[in-house]
Amino acid sequence: MRDAQPLAHFETLYAQSDDPWDVRGAWYEQRKRAILLAGLGKPSYRSAFEPGCGNGEMSVALAARCESLQACDGAASALDAAWRRVPDAATRGIRFETRRLPADWPLDDTFDLIVLSELLYYFDEDAIASMLACAAANLAPDGELVLCHYLHDFDDRITPTATVHDLADALPGLRRSLHHRDEAFVLDIWRPVAPLQGIQGERA
Repeated sequence: MRDAQPLAHFETLYAQSDDPWDVRGAWYEQRKRAILLAGLGKPSYRSAFEPGCGNGEMSVALAARCESLQACDGAASALDAAWRRVPDAATRGIRFETRRLPADWPLDDTFDLIVLSELLYYFDEDAIASMLACAAANLAPDGELVLCHYLHDFDDRITPTATVHDLADALPGLRRSLHHRDEAFVLDIWRPVAPLQGIQGERA
């Protein structure tokens, strides 16, 4: 397996354009965001985490449903684009941070929404498994873990989308609550399995 795509690769993309994948204007991106948001199980969330936030377009959409959103990216130029896109981030409850994943995953935080969108296939399976385990550990008992990824091949992909979502499906303690697949992308949402309540019986 190769390592994660070098950050220089993404720095170059964002140096050329603050929207290298046309996430603002492309119908694929608009439709994907709408379906992801519609698939969320609750109207609002206390605290959300969005790794790989890019230029902040998804962050804006998520923040409208969240009291607070921690969004991060490893590429400084991507975060520069996010700040330009959302100059009033603080008033929207968004905190943009520089984090190089998986090493800088916020291990001590708890979130009731974690969104991994168009991110994990840039990593090898070991890094993906590490981040997914961290996400499961960070998830509040009433939380949701969201994965959404493009299905088709492209030059800088490292891991197939099917493998990414299979790794998430194998996480212990979670159950899949939503599955959407069309010709372009797959969206899955998992929730923690509620612990069984023990019943103490009494002997006569």
